Amino acid sequence: MRKRKNAQVRHSLTLQYTGTILALVAGAVLLCWFLNTTFLEYYYTYNKQNAMLEGYSVINEESREGTLATSGFDVGFENICANGNIAILIISADGSIIRASVNDTRALKNQFMDAIFGDPSETSTELLEKTNSYVLEKQVDSRLNSEYLVLWGTLSDGNLILMRTALESIRESAWISNRFLAYAGMLAIVLSALISIAASRKIVRPILALTEISGRMTDLDFNAKYQGKGKNEIDLLGEHINQLSETLEQTISELKSANNELQIDIEKKNQIDEMRKEFLSNVSHELKTPLALIQGYAEGLQECIHDDEESRDFYCEVIMDEADKMNRMVKKLLTLNQLEFGNDMVVMERFDVTELIRGVIQSSSILLKQNGISLSFHTDLPMYVWADEFKVEEVMTNYLSNAIHHAKDPKRIDIKYTQMEDYVRISVFNTGEPIPAEDLDRVWIKFYKVDKARTREYGGSGIGLSIVKAIMDSFHRECGVVNHADGVEFWFELDTKSN
Repeated sequence: MRKRKNAQVRHSLTLQYTGTILALVAGAVLLCWFLNTTFLEYYYTYNKQNAMLEGYSVINEESREGTLATSGFDVGFENICANGNIAILIISADGSIIRASVNDTRALKNQFMDAIFGDPSETSTELLEKTNSYVLEKQVDSRLNSEYLVLWGTLSDGNLILMRTALESIRESAWISNRFLAYAGMLAIVLSALISIAASRKIVRPILALTEISGRMTDLDFNAKYQGKGKNEIDLLGEHINQLSETLEQTISELKSANNELQIDIEKKNQIDEMRKEFLSNVSHELKTPLALIQGYAEGLQECIHDDEESRDFYCEVIMDEADKMNRMVKKLLTLNQLEFGNDMVVMERFDVTELIRGVIQSSSILLKQNGISLSFHTDLPMYVWADEFKVEEVMTNYLSNAIHHAKDPKRIDIKYTQMEDYVRISVFNTGEPIPAEDLDRVWIKFYKVDKARTREYGGSGIGLSIVKAIMDSFHRECGVVNHADGVEFWFELDTKSN
């Protein structure tokens, strides 16, 4: 973590931005200092040369027009001398002074004469330009250790002109300029550092916010949003990241939903595979016994083990009874298959369930008498419900048949209603042994039998309650089983209102 933080500090935009600005400012200051030191003197000398040549041209033009000595040229002459810091002396052919830039003309005249005709050992001369009218030279006075630009020559009117300007001041000016530039450069660097740090922080602050948001997005945290209110590129990037965050959140939500549905589909497929395997196993197990009996008794008839008519009739009855059980089991399997796969259409209608229950009781009256069971269903009031009447009859028949076969002393069955606001609960109770707690949720599984010996005794297939569960699921209503101290109660619910 510390290494990562140090790396972030080393690669900080603020440091990079500030370093770049400081490098540019320092480079600019150094470049200016180098140019100032190297080329300022030459540039100054060049400009002085141009000023002297321009001044000579103006004076020569005045001499050609004959206005050189007039008062109209006084201002122009003073401007040439003052602007170029040039000492000028114009002498006629007879040696008289026509114009001079200083009052002490004698000293200026002697200086010019010394510069032109002086001792070469005391004066070093560099020729810069020479024409038929003038000579431009750079002279160095070794005695005074001073350097001058000197122009001397003749004008159009034949007068002699002498012009001189000192170059020594340029060195002093360059030195002062460089020193000032150094101070100004240091101040510029400091100010640039402060300004660049402040500016970079203003720029980097929203970038850091976007970095934090993107980091949280990598952890699938989409609650953070960019709050910029400007319209620059960073704010637009923040808006796009907000949109990206919302899109990613929605996409991930859809992916999770799709993944959840896929998991459900996989689980359903696995359940179907398990159900198919279990179904094949149970069917083969259920059919094995009746098929073996049918085969055994059929072989007995074929081999005439018993020749008397009574034995043959018994064999035939066993074969017919087992075939009938197989036929009923196959029909129930077909019914259950249609219910589970939704191939059996549910017709919702309003009918009196009291009348339906009385009909089922009437159909089972013979079984009730044969088993010595007393049944109580004391109600004369109609109970109108919304459901598929034929499927409700199947449910009621399965419940009552189940109660008859499992009822034990005192062999009593009670059928009753429990009225709710929008539905009615119909329950069938029979006295007998409670269902083991671990089997309560399994009784609805097809072919599951709590007491296999008892079920086989009355010919049960273990499919009836599975059919009940499938029918109630098709109604989108509940069914269940409850243990009591003296017996078991099975129940189911039906809507009493249309909505």
